[in-house]
Amino acid sequence: MNSPALARRLGTGDAVVIGLGSMIGAGVYAAFGPAAKAAGTGLLIGLVLAAVVAYCNATASAQLAAQYPTSGGTYAYGRERLGEWWGFAAGWGFVIGKTASCAAMALTFATYAIPGPWWLQRLVAVAGVLALAVLNSRGVTRTAQLTRILVTITLLALATLVLGIAFGGNASPAHLGGSSAWSSGGLYGILQAAGLLFFAFAGYARIATMSEEVRDPKRAIPRAIPIALGIAVLVYLVIGAAALLAAGPARLAESAAPLTTAVTDAGAGALTPVVRIGGAVASLGALLALIAGIGRTTLAMARNRDLPTWLAAVHPRFRVPHHAEFALAVVVSVLVLTADLRGVIGFSSFGVLVYYALANLSAFTQQPPDRRWPRWLQILGLAGCLVLATTLPWPSIVAGAAVFAVGLVGRLLVRRSRARQR
Repeated sequence: MNSPALARRLGTGDAVVIGLGSMIGAGVYAAFGPAAKAAGTGLLIGLVLAAVVAYCNATASAQLAAQYPTSGGTYAYGRERLGEWWGFAAGWGFVIGKTASCAAMALTFATYAIPGPWWLQRLVAVAGVLALAVLNSRGVTRTAQLTRILVTITLLALATLVLGIAFGGNASPAHLGGSSAWSSGGLYGILQAAGLLFFAFAGYARIATMSEEVRDPKRAIPRAIPIALGIAVLVYLVIGAAALLAAGPARLAESAAPLTTAVTDAGAGALTPVVRIGGAVASLGALLALIAGIGRTTLAMARNRDLPTWLAAVHPRFRVPHHAEFALAVVVSVLVLTADLRGVIGFSSFGVLVYYALANLSAFTQQPPDRRWPRWLQILGLAGCLVLATTLPWPSIVAGAAVFAVGLVGRLLVRRSRARQR
């Protein structure tokens, strides 16, 4: 099915901001608690491992996006380099994984914004999803402008948090628990923490999936993805170390809002409102960029009839996939009302790790004229994705594998039905 092209309105700076908006809120405010539960203080090692795998994936995505500057990310690249079924698997993994990420971000937003009862938090989360879907439908430049504001507020709040922990008086290396804390989960726990924290780094995919809207994508995208990832890694390391020194891994593991716990335990409880505002704003920024990225992959899949063709509609004025984004908002709202935050983080990581494994495999097949990085990075990235995916909590693996099976079997049945109708 043919549908109108999207408008190229984003520059390199806009692409960096959209990538940052996807990452900062996801990792800092949501993933540290589950990672601390898995690995103790070893979550910092897991963070570094996740960053290494993310860098390999980022180079693969940037290299592919430069050669194929169209919507869809690895769904489009997999179709071109590996075949239709591989592309579908990547697109399906992205859509299901990142839809879960949207639910996680909406729930994180509500947890930090409203300290009230759970039912009120869920309603606020749904309201946030619907409001951002409406904003995204007004055009990609407005998405970039609001994301820039949200990222600025988030970074200011995080800087305030770090200063509060540093000068609160209670932060201490004693909270790290000695050498045993570094191995409390063993190698398996560290790898599991890396898989959970990978959830935080996957935001740079928004840049690749939106490449149809980036001006001069062959130059801008290979620059924007490493810049956004590098800034996010630096921020995560600083915040992770500060939170551990303030509260220790056990306290972070049991908290639904780990950075609020960290600043309170550090003796800087007066800054709790700043942390809550930062958490709410960061989560909104991530959710805003996630909706935009999933909408573009859904658009690409619908164009090829891998999803209902109704989702391929592009708004005649604002040039955005408005049907896809509103359908996503409905699905995410249902998840928000029924899901648990920690469960959806693991499920999201599984889907996205499979997606990036296929991105590395696709990039490995590129020929020298289209290559910007050595092939060994794609081998490392593929191996890293597979290892992290298989060391996630087993309920996440089972649920992820089941949903992949549903998607693949569903596509097979639809294709057979279409063949019989011809």
